[in-house]
Amino acid sequence: MLRQSSAALLATVGLLLSAEAVAAPPNRITVLYDAFGDHSALKKDWGFSTLVEFGGKRILFDTGNDADLFEHNVKSLGVDLKAIDLVVISHRHGDHTSGLARVLKANPGVPVYVPADETFMTSTPVQMYHRGAEALPKRMRYFDGETPVNVPHGTAWKGANLIPVDASREILPGISVVATTSKVPRTIEMPELSLSLKVPEGQILVVGCSHTGIEAILEKAAGRPIQILVGGLHLVTTPDPEIERLATSLRDKWKVASVAVGHCTSEPGFAALQRAYGERYIYAGLGTVVPLP
Repeated sequence: MLRQSSAALLATVGLLLSAEAVAAPPNRITVLYDAFGDHSALKKDWGFSTLVEFGGKRILFDTGNDADLFEHNVKSLGVDLKAIDLVVISHRHGDHTSGLARVLKANPGVPVYVPADETFMTSTPVQMYHRGAEALPKRMRYFDGETPVNVPHGTAWKGANLIPVDASREILPGISVVATTSKVPRTIEMPELSLSLKVPEGQILVVGCSHTGIEAILEKAAGRPIQILVGGLHLVTTPDPEIERLATSLRDKWKVASVAVGHCTSEPGFAALQRAYGERYIYAGLGTVVPLP
């Protein structure tokens, strides 16, 4: 009888452990789209997308440059777009947004967090048309002088559940978006979102292109130490001395513990950061799975 009870107890424990394993998948980031890597089944292209699995949620961060290639890589890696819980789009550029239509086709109601940028706006900003000049004849006035309450804004993703974000905020427990606006020439005033994941020793920070400047993003994300910095740092046209300065600054000033960089970080950027970080440099080519603490 005792032997049977022990066997039953072990079986129950086994079932509980199995249920826990199903309920709590590993925290990790998988690179779905990039221009470098050694995964033979995947197709390389300029652009960026990652699948972030964290806290039981499946988050798609950016969607690559070509919808067909994005879909190919997603299927090759066995990613089910219907199971995505939410999407975060870092910024409006096509090499980060082009696969979104495929995501919405598979998962129409999925929440999509986007920068508060006119590209994604669900309505035209009221300041565009609310200033009236009553002396003008009706035929010269917007909407014949009858100001509407709301003017739906044209978008390539009509009907999508777009959620514009204009300030950093927590969107799920332990999961936040960090909002910044570029002050850098060529992208002045362009808003950009990064993703912050709260872990016991600090945070994981996922960035798209860092057009606003990675140090500006780090300043906005301050409060918890950065355990891993993932994504593109936009160093493709940055002079080598500045790349070297930045690599040292990330390590020494900003105390970023590890880097798993890709996309527009640039080959000189990869080399400089690998020198600066040594064993704490995490390779993050196409198809790479980066475990999270």
